[in-house]
Amino acid sequence: VQLQASGGGLVQAGDSLRLSCAASTRTANTVAVGWFRQVPGKEREFVAGIKWNGASTYYTDSVKGRFAISRDNAKNTFYLQMNSLKADDTALYYCALTFRYGSRRQEEYRFWGQGTQVTVSS
Repeated sequence: VQLQASGGGLVQAGDSLRLSCAASTRTANTVAVGWFRQVPGKEREFVAGIKWNGASTYYTDSVKGRFAISRDNAKNTFYLQMNSLKADDTALYYCALTFRYGSRRQEEYRFWGQGTQVTVSS
């Protein structure tokens, strides 16, 4: 399975962005999806996850109430809607697939996209 992340960019604090992650096969529709982010010199950080059917989601505390993960299995595409962006949200964002819904550990995510850069100016 190949994943293609897109939608990053340079925005101001308080703005919104929607990241997309397109999967190459419908197999992606049967597994959980997660978004991670990483800044240089730091560990990759879990951001949000969603069940294979979209019925359940979970988030890291710092983005709760601002970010929303969703998926459109008909399009093999997953999304991360990011609102009220802050400078601390600046990072390279990755989408990934896991067979272990609920996991926040990058080691349990098997397939990864290439990352899309989000830069928030304050």
